[in-house]
Amino acid sequence: MPAPRPPEFRRRAVELARQGEQPVAVIAKDLGISESCLRGWMAVDDVDTGRSRA
Repeated sequence: MPAPRPPEFRRRAVELARQGEQPVAVIAKDLGISESCLRGWMAVDDVDTGRSRA
């Protein structure tokens, strides 16, 4: 199991993914995380910011 990432790392990764300049898969690979991990962080952020209800 990989080591947990700091909250700031997660926030920045989600910001990069939401900018839409590159596919989520490319951003995840560049950051050394899985695409599913990044998509999971995005889903949590959606709930935390009220974009989604889970």
